[in-house]
Amino acid sequence: TSFELVCRQRDREEVIKVYSEDNTSRAVEVPSDITARDICQLFILKNHCIDDHSWTLFEQIPHLKRTIEDHESVMEVQSGWEMDSHCCLYFRKNYAKYEFFKKPLDFFPEHMVSISSETNGIMNHSQLIQTFLSSSSCPEIHGFLHAKEHGRKSWKKFYFVLRRSGLYFSNKGTSKEPRHLQFIAEFSDSDVYTLLSAKKVYGAPTDYGFSVKLNSARDLKLLCADDEQTRTCWVTAMRLFKYGMQLYQNFVQPHQKQKSSPMRSISENSLVAMDFSGHKSRVIENPSEALSVAVEEGLSWRRKSCHRLSSHGSPSTSQSSMSSIAIHVAQPWFHSKLSRDEAQKLITQQGLIDGVFLVRDSQSNPRTFVLSLCHTQKIKHFQIVPVEENGELFYSLDDGHTRFTDLLQLVEFYQLNRGVLPCKLKHHCARITL
Repeated sequence: TSFELVCRQRDREEVIKVYSEDNTSRAVEVPSDITARDICQLFILKNHCIDDHSWTLFEQIPHLKRTIEDHESVMEVQSGWEMDSHCCLYFRKNYAKYEFFKKPLDFFPEHMVSISSETNGIMNHSQLIQTFLSSSSCPEIHGFLHAKEHGRKSWKKFYFVLRRSGLYFSNKGTSKEPRHLQFIAEFSDSDVYTLLSAKKVYGAPTDYGFSVKLNSARDLKLLCADDEQTRTCWVTAMRLFKYGMQLYQNFVQPHQKQKSSPMRSISENSLVAMDFSGHKSRVIENPSEALSVAVEEGLSWRRKSCHRLSSHGSPSTSQSSMSSIAIHVAQPWFHSKLSRDEAQKLITQQGLIDGVFLVRDSQSNPRTFVLSLCHTQKIKHFQIVPVEENGELFYSLDDGHTRFTDLLQLVEFYQLNRGVLPCKLKHHCARITL
């Protein structure tokens, strides 16, 4: 869900009016030194959301958006807005916000990163992140990007280099010699934004655009990558170069608070395949055996559901269908009449990491549903097919081999088991209404 926050001064506090996507609103009074994390916590509490550390505040100015870091002062962000500029703040999930701390090798392709240090050979995850956080090391991001020429509509391809000292481009091929590198920007007085509709609005060669916005000069340096992974690498590196250890502190702070809390933390890493068929339970470590057990578990769910239905009298197909609808429409991962393009936009907004998903109605076949899932920064769509047998309706993703009496069972199954999908379902796309 997105919210526009409009503030006006009242003594030492600010009145913030919050608009949601369905145009409902809520006004709250907050301290003038409130941070992005504070505002997120406020709306999490007021809307009874589950705090999974993914709720994020975004700044959106015309055709540009960026994540406001948890420690940033919201009023300082707004102080940089021009009058009547249609700038606003959005409150929504962003599962990718700190994912690079967990899987940095996925964010920084080997061919784009070079490290000037004593480290030789292939680095592991922790070593790669340490090079960005340590001031003694000199990581460098390099590669080709399209740049919009100043005062022109045309874009031109250059070889760019990103260092701690700033962003440069080479005026002679891929040369990194100081005489060939031209300085563009450093990050103490600038922010990096992603472009919205880069091809349509700016005439960019692709839609993977981003921009370095100089706060003092209010100047935009428009850039464009050839794919999502390349853009993500540049934008993430710029965030790390600007904020460094502060980003890591933002990442670990809520987890440290959670450890001191008596409430149990639930993580996908704590979920393992178990076998309870013998006298003692055991962890299933063999992936093939785990998959076999997963399929059998799906069939077991089906048999139990059939038994439950038959014990109360077998309902008609229409009654069974209505029962299934009643179950899944209330789930936060179900988005009803969402189109394919809208589903892709929502998943992209909430983070292009493995396992982000939603379930929606199929536009091409009114009797079916679609599972939209992100894997390797690409969004894939899987049709959930209804299967009728003996007057009862089931749902399946694999042509009827694994069947479920309702969509809730299907989603819960694939949250624990990959099955025919490229990855497990991990993070559902959520919208809230004020």
